[in-house]
Amino acid sequence: MRRKDREVTDFVKIENIISRCGCCRIGFYDDGEVYIVPLSFGYEAKDDTYVLYFHGAKEGRKIDLIRKNPYAGFEMDTDYAVNEADTACGYSARFQSVIGSGIVSIVSDPEEKKRGLILLMEHNTGKQGWDFDEKMINAVTVFKLEVTKISCKEHQ
Repeated sequence: MRRKDREVTDFVKIENIISRCGCCRIGFYDDGEVYIVPLSFGYEAKDDTYVLYFHGAKEGRKIDLIRKNPYAGFEMDTDYAVNEADTACGYSARFQSVIGSGIVSIVSDPEEKKRGLILLMEHNTGKQGWDFDEKMINAVTVFKLEVTKISCKEHQ
């Protein structure tokens, strides 16, 4: 990271930033171009890294790309606001952002699918106690991104 003064390395602070992000954008490689998809997500901290969970349709471009290439990048951000100034060059922005990459895979184990859906609902609603029956679990594809690289930045 070029601006080391803006880098966040504390695991707890990074998790706090992730917890306040409402959208995760995943970039998939697709034969010479990048296909970026904004998605709602859930996550868990696991062994000093993160596993991000997503859900979607059982077929489509995103699912095809996951099956074709398991590597993807991601970005999420929060607390964006403009810092105003008297001159154009004096303007800046406040933000917190997380970027990284990892291995994407489709979750096939029913218990892990349920866990991923529960994490997704908890993250997006702030509520606990979600339950999913077998029909609901089978109606969607759950996939996860196991983070292998992460960097976090903030500017006030």
